[in-house]
Parts: sequence; C-alpha cells; structure tokens
Amino acid sequence: MLSNASRMLTYLTAMLYAILGVLLFFLPEQLATVFAWKVTPFMTMTIGGWCIGNAWLAYVTARRWDWTLVYPALYYLWAFGITELAVLIAFRDKLVLVHPIAWLYFITLCVNIVTALVGLFDFFRNRPSSHQDFGPSTQTLHRMMALGFVIIVGLLAVFGLFAQVGDVGTNGGVFPEVMSLFTLRSFAVFYLSLTVGALPLIWERNLSVLLNHAYAAYALVIFITLAIFVYFRIFNLANHPGQLIYVGAYFLVGIPILAVLIREGTGLRQI
Repeated sequence: MLSNASRMLTYLTAMLYAILGVLLFFLPEQLATVFAWKVTPFMTMTIGGWCIGNAWLAYVTARRWDWTLVYPALYYLWAFGITELAVLIAFRDKLVLVHPIAWLYFITLCVNIVTALVGLFDFFRNRPSSHQDFGPSTQTLHRMMALGFVIIVGLLAVFGLFAQVGDVGTNGGVFPEVMSLFTLRSFAVFYLSLTVGALPLIWERNLSVLLNHAYAAYALVIFITLAIFVYFRIFNLANHPGQLIYVGAYFLVGIPILAVLIREGTGLRQI
C-alpha cells in the first residue's frame, strides 16, 4: 500500500481540480480569454470537464485507498499530471501566466506532479502487488470492453500527438473548432492518460477493479458530454460528418459503461 502522505496529496489534488474545474466549466465565456493559452469557450468548458472528472477520480481513489482496487485510477492521474505539464513546458513560449485562473491551472498540475512522484516513490519502495484474487471475476465481455476503450481512445491519442495543424480532422473535421497545436497536444495527452489507466484492465481478472475504475472515471464522461450539449450549436455535422467521431465516442463509451455500473455496482471492495 502507498503511504499516507501519498493519500493526502491525492486528496489535495482532488480539491484543487474541483475548484479549477468548477470555475472553468461554469464560467467558460469569462475565463476563455484569460486562460493559460489561447482557447475558445467550448475548449475551456471541456478542460473544466476534465478537471471535475479528475477531482472525482482522485477523491474516490483517496477515499477507497486500496492499491489492488485503485491502481488503474492512479496510473491515469499520475500520467495526466506528468503529460499535461510536459505539454506546458513544450509550448512555454505560448504560455500566459497572468490571470489567477492560469496560475491555478499551472499550480494544480504541479501538485499533481508531486502526487505522482511521491506515489511512484512509494510504489518502487514498497512494490505493492496489484494481482490479488478477490470478489467476482471479470468475464470476456468486460475485458473486450476494456480493449475496445483502449483502442478507440488510444487511436485518438496517437492522432493528436502526431497530427499537425492543417491535417485532416484538425480544422473542424473531428473537433468542431480549429485547434492550435498547443490545444491539440493537450487533448492528445489527456486521451493518452486515459489509455494508460485503462490498459491494465485488459488483463485484470478482478471485476471490482474494473468497476471501481469505471465509477471513478465516469465523471469525465458526464461533464465532457455536458459540454458537448451546451455548445452543440457550434457543431456542423452536415458539412463535417467527421464530428460524429468526437460526439459518438463519448456515447459509445459512456452508455455501455453506465449499463455495467448499474448492473454490477461501483466496485467498492468490502475489506
């Protein structure tokens, strides 16, 4: 098991993401112009959805705090902080740390990084095993769903990491607005982090682990989808049918996961 310091840092990370996420999600029009780099209100609201989702995931993880149950969520959270801060560093010439909301984003990522480093130190020091048999076992369908998620989201990550502005799909072809390279890479590493967290679920045999991860990460699906509904007016599916990929991905992932959670539960391990 990881240390109590790691747990407290995870709670702190949850709190910072919650504050940041609520501001960005509910005040996108006001904060888009003063964010850490050039973004639109829809992008701002979507990033706010990431942050609220991260807050819920970090809180659930710290609350349950059983390595064998929450390790995929920690993999995601650690990867998110590390990769998003790496994007900020790579595009530091475009970074504008003037408004408090920009500083809050930067500070939250820094705390996320510290949480990841302390967690990784604990992991390599204690070598906790994630392969323990408890509760019901996953079925082939569960593992196939995890595999499908990894393939869909992983492909989005690879596209966003290597695509250049002007390539097919970057000028409103998939995402409904033209993205800067900064934003494109930020979205890409978000998808990469999701892939990192879900990858172990392909071979995980304990159903509770899969259910816990789905439950902890589900706020990401909810709030990003809500942002789509709020700004659905900017979508032009008739002229850009590829935008269905962005919209459909969240429904394709969200509806089956919700059905599994309703039927199987949230994965809370009784210990």
